[in-house]
Amino acid sequence: MSTESRGAAALTARGGGADRVVTTASAGSLLIFVAGAIVAPDIVGAWVTVGFTKSAQWFGLYWQVLMLATFAVALLLAVTPWARARLGDVEPEFGRFKWVAMIMCTLLAGGGVFWAAAEPMYHFLNAPPRFEGVEAGSAEAVHVALAQSFVHWGFLAWAILGSLAAIVMMYAAERGMPLRPRTLLYPILGSRVVTSPIGTVADVVCIVAVVAGTVGPIGFLGLQVSYGLSSLFGIPDVYGVQLAVIAVLTAVAAVSVVSGVNRGIQLLSRVNVWLALALMTAVLVLGSAWYVVKAFVGGFGVYVTDFVGMSLYSGDSTWTSGWTVFFFGWFLGYAPLMAIFIARISRGRTVRDLIISTSVLPPVATCLWFSVLGGTGIMLEQQNPGEISGPLEGAGLPAAVMAIASGLPLSLLVSTGFLLLTILFVATTTDSMSYAIAQSCTTKDHADSRLRAVWAVLMGAAAAVLISIGDGGITALQSFIVVTAVPVGFILLPSLVAAPVMVRRLAVEQGITGWRTPHPSTINPTTSTRATREAEEGAKA
Repeated sequence: MSTESRGAAALTARGGGADRVVTTASAGSLLIFVAGAIVAPDIVGAWVTVGFTKSAQWFGLYWQVLMLATFAVALLLAVTPWARARLGDVEPEFGRFKWVAMIMCTLLAGGGVFWAAAEPMYHFLNAPPRFEGVEAGSAEAVHVALAQSFVHWGFLAWAILGSLAAIVMMYAAERGMPLRPRTLLYPILGSRVVTSPIGTVADVVCIVAVVAGTVGPIGFLGLQVSYGLSSLFGIPDVYGVQLAVIAVLTAVAAVSVVSGVNRGIQLLSRVNVWLALALMTAVLVLGSAWYVVKAFVGGFGVYVTDFVGMSLYSGDSTWTSGWTVFFFGWFLGYAPLMAIFIARISRGRTVRDLIISTSVLPPVATCLWFSVLGGTGIMLEQQNPGEISGPLEGAGLPAAVMAIASGLPLSLLVSTGFLLLTILFVATTTDSMSYAIAQSCTTKDHADSRLRAVWAVLMGAAAAVLISIGDGGITALQSFIVVTAVPVGFILLPSLVAAPVMVRRLAVEQGITGWRTPHPSTINPTTSTRATREAEEGAKA
């Protein structure tokens, strides 16, 4: 029997259902954190601050190099003949629009609205240290502000979330390995990763990281939408309203994740994308499309020409820890479970299709979105200094979105649209990550719908409890993802080498050995990979 077959047999032998050790350790860690934040918020906050500072100081540059290397390897892999290899022996389950919509909406979450409005303004008012000679408020500052935002939300973020790790996950899954974070260690441990204690630790660490990164946005969403409702309709900005927002979000996410990927998750993602496109069009029409186009071209030009330097900048450790390293640590924490989700929805896609549709096109679309929302905010600030910066400095992220919408015609309609979009973005992330977390906690091919719903409700409840003690608990939990990113960064490391090797093997199995396209019969996704694998297993047996 081959090692792959033994791994599959071991997985089955463990029985169908929840992995009690992983589930208990993951949920228990969240509950302990929440309890600690309630009983001793100052102590917990201090511990997280120390952990955050040390993690950024000791591992920040490693994360920057890892993410840059991941993007470089993925891009090089995409242009090789091997990239025509197909991942999985089935036809793609989802059409391109549905597929890309689920990928984009899962990553952007609330950052797709609030950070898109606020971050460019922060950099516009205070130029990043790498561009300390740039005069604040100048035309050059506009391009620098957008370029710095692109560094944090662009190619590197998308590549670490959707390229090499997803390839490793899909390749191993076709050989009997489970869709769980531990499978990222398959290149090192082989089928032993299924039962290894190291695999259990990897699962728990990765789940805790993504739970921290998801509960944070849920909690902030309650605070931000409550602020927006207060500024728009005069509804009191109190805990009851914040709790109601979180309850609605959790209910939407739970219903979506219970209905599954084929129904609720993909439907919610499509609604998200169409609403985002409608709002982007509205902002361009009501604002200045020409200004946004110039800002995007200028910002993207700075981003591309200084791509490596900005990605690896570490000259000002304090600034880098608060911006680049924070975002990179956040995305690293999401990466293993994003790989699970992408592997689940991407079977039948070619390697090239996967890389381009996760690491090239979505980042460009993200940069354009940041230019539309953040660029419009900068334009309004230039026309009337203090119009956007004043509310941003006084009330934080949600104030920037409301201020931008207020500066445009039809402000009430646009503001309401952004609040709805933010709720849907976070709901899409919550349901997708609840699905991936539940999958990581089960020994079956597909997680039970009740387990998915439990995780959605658990994260919503944790967020509701944490905001009851103020935003300090949510901030501490969101910062904690940077601490958990330390081990996750090493779990992702094998993918740098393993993904190209696996793609090369798939190309050979499917008859793709050169630049010329092979005869279709040699790359039939329903025969070639499966037949080759069965022949190999038969010979080894």
